[in-house]
Amino acid sequence: MRVALLLLAVSALPGGDFTYRQALPGNHYSFPRDYFEHPDFRTEWWYYTGNVRSAEGKDFGFELVFFRQAQHRGPSENRSVWHIEDLYLAHLALTDIDGRRFLYYTRLNRAGPSIAGASFEKRRIWNGNWSAQWGGEIQTLEAISDDIRLRLRLTPVKAAVINGENGVSQKAAGAGNASCYISFPRLAVEGEINGENVTGTAWMDHEWFTHQLAENQVGWDWFSIQLDNGTELMLFELRRKDGTLDPYSSGTFVDEQGRARHLRASEFSLKPLETWTSPKTGARYPIRWRIEAPGLGISLNCAAALPNQELPAEGTGPGYWEGAVTYTGSEHGFGYLEMTGYQRPVRLD
Repeated sequence: MRVALLLLAVSALPGGDFTYRQALPGNHYSFPRDYFEHPDFRTEWWYYTGNVRSAEGKDFGFELVFFRQAQHRGPSENRSVWHIEDLYLAHLALTDIDGRRFLYYTRLNRAGPSIAGASFEKRRIWNGNWSAQWGGEIQTLEAISDDIRLRLRLTPVKAAVINGENGVSQKAAGAGNASCYISFPRLAVEGEINGENVTGTAWMDHEWFTHQLAENQVGWDWFSIQLDNGTELMLFELRRKDGTLDPYSSGTFVDEQGRARHLRASEFSLKPLETWTSPKTGARYPIRWRIEAPGLGISLNCAAALPNQELPAEGTGPGYWEGAVTYTGSEHGFGYLEMTGYQRPVRLD
């Protein structure tokens, strides 16, 4: 469950006579094809987040995200290479934990003459000089900005898992209020960040859909958890306008052998312990949490590596918080936390 934000979500135009597909139960996946573009769905994203350490012992978190949002689909008399069928948004962020800095950049492009896109044929997702290039299962990330330069090679330790039940991750009541959702829960990372050699682990999410949230849902809290015992969890809770949690909140547990198990909302709890108020937006984000999954014997404390890992709103879209976290308690580990809807409700369609 990730945030498809923002400027794209609120600026998308109707697809004319084209009917977008919906994520419906019984969806079948085909790999490697489904690692790439799905233009018959309205919204799609590829999310890379990870925690790495340099050879000198410096700790970093990184985020590189690619969004595709359909604008026009179907027959058109406009044959220009600049004709907009999709918009592509990308986010790049670096958490310099030892330097106590959070840096981020955003980028918005149309496809144009290969400026941005996603292509199974090329085995590539890109926006300008930010890209994820696949060579077999290995994914190479490259991005250059004013203060962030990274080139990372990501090798799956475990195969991709499918989140949800019966082929979809349901987010609200009703047919189609769901997504097709796959994750690489543990990727071994090696490469360079700002000229320093780094190693660590990463998480990759790929999600595509046409509709997700209901009118009474305002946002979500999403956790990726990579534990030292070789297991992983993905958990998300959906928050309603009245302050209650939606029963469609869910998660996935991945055991040491890579076997995935769906978790219902009743099988875990997420309790905020401490908040941080953004000086830029006034939004209050929980930056420490208590996580309980009794059936798995898991009891964790989640703590943000830095309080300020907010990507503030731009244009009319909502801002969000996404950053590196550590886990202690019954096990130890690292991961990422994403929180949306604290500044204003998120709308994805």
